[in-house]
Amino acid sequence: MANVVRDPKVHPDAIIPDLNTPDPAVTFTRNDIAFVYGSKWKQRYFTKVGDDYFPLPAQWDVTHKRWSRYFVANNTDWWVSRYPADNAQRPTGPLCDGCHSVDYNVQTKQVAEWNVGCEKCHGPGRDHAAAPARTNIFNPARVDPVHANDTCIQCHSQGQPRTNPIAGRYYDWPVGFRVGLNLSDFWSLEEHEPGKTTFTHFADGSAHKNRMQGNDFVQSLMYTRGVTCASCHDVHGTEHNADLRRPVGTVCLQCHGTGSPNGPHTRTIEQHTHHQAGSPGGECVACHMPKIAQEIGDVMVRSHTFKFIPPSTTETLKVPNACTACHAGKSNAWAAEALKSWPEFSPWRVGQ
Repeated sequence: MANVVRDPKVHPDAIIPDLNTPDPAVTFTRNDIAFVYGSKWKQRYFTKVGDDYFPLPAQWDVTHKRWSRYFVANNTDWWVSRYPADNAQRPTGPLCDGCHSVDYNVQTKQVAEWNVGCEKCHGPGRDHAAAPARTNIFNPARVDPVHANDTCIQCHSQGQPRTNPIAGRYYDWPVGFRVGLNLSDFWSLEEHEPGKTTFTHFADGSAHKNRMQGNDFVQSLMYTRGVTCASCHDVHGTEHNADLRRPVGTVCLQCHGTGSPNGPHTRTIEQHTHHQAGSPGGECVACHMPKIAQEIGDVMVRSHTFKFIPPSTTETLKVPNACTACHAGKSNAWAAEALKSWPEFSPWRVGQ
């Protein structure tokens, strides 16, 4: 997170693709790039004009190692109708920079720091740096679950400020919010229309696009029981994918071991998953966090509602399910029949 935004003049290695290799989508040069955003899934490039930054028209797909056009089309994000159709006239200040910096000032367009720096999650740190103490810094690990989760949800969600426009421009991040305050006083999460698939949501309310982990999470049983983002992730970095605190095969089992009050209520994990231990289908995330939210192209990220999506929901609401996503070529009917033979599952859920 601390390196999500980099200046290629300071960090020449920040640009992943070779810009010397011609591509029809790339109409800019290295010298045009003021900032580079991202490096894991996709990389985007921004140029500076006056005191604002603007997106350049191509993005790099890290997974497939290829260029694609970068343009936010009509009928997608809510703010599109509020800005010119030309991406080069859509400034990143109101649309991006609040989450990619510390203390973006909407009046001066200045920041305390580019990147998700320490103060983004811990608040002002001058006093703490001078005399480190628990009492002079905000620590998400030592506050109630709502304020702990707000620290992450402020950026990992889709929504709108409760007051918009602000200073004459429409903002796509929670202007005025600081950790320790109530995010809900500044930010309204994007609503979904039950039964309707939209740009942001599937018909059941699950996230349809990326950067909606917060939208997913707040509707989960985990959230209502006091689980926090930091229960599973350590944003300071770990050796595991997604900065998980433990390997993906065991991070869930720290609370959901066999025989625990939280379930699963089987003697072994294999009896619950009906898949061999160590196999992809034997991991909790395979069924409870399927990759259904679009990151870029056919690259998907995991749902954070933690609910199991049965094949019947795919039939009625067109929400992808984990069974047929993994067992390519199999039908929803096949998956439903298979689940009927799993005794710990409700026939009322899977048999419709």
